[in-house]
Amino acid sequence: MISDEQITQAVGQYGDMLYRLAVITLKNTADAEDAVSDTFLAYMTKAPDFADKSHEKAWLITVVLNRCRDILRKRKRIIPDSGELLLTLPQPPEENSVLEALMTLPEKQRTAMTLHYVNGCRIAEISHILGISTSAVKMRLHKGRQLLEKALDN
Repeated sequence: MISDEQITQAVGQYGDMLYRLAVITLKNTADAEDAVSDTFLAYMTKAPDFADKSHEKAWLITVVLNRCRDILRKRKRIIPDSGELLLTLPQPPEENSVLEALMTLPEKQRTAMTLHYVNGCRIAEISHILGISTSAVKMRLHKGRQLLEKALDN
């Protein structure tokens, strides 16, 4: 079982990263908060014994992405304006245009780009988290950069 100290440490270390990933994936702050809360609830009740910190981080990212996918499958309501969402992200204001453009990308590219550029995950780590090859991650990043450049040029 996970101790209170481990939970507090994990929330402090990974909370913002998981929240950013959830907001960019779901485009809805309330659902993002739910996804992150559910992730930490799973961490408290179902977390395996982690080999190291990178295993713990990968597990948390996988859980939050799976929860986001569950929410997207069930969603039936209108997506709020992305400008409102950007105000809730813990990012400097000058990065809002990039984050706004990132939110317009297809899910596959958006997830890979967010994990790599926003959360700082390595390609091998993203490959493990998403269950795809490293070359597939590289292709998603390449395609995402192309789409992001087009979005920012407009």
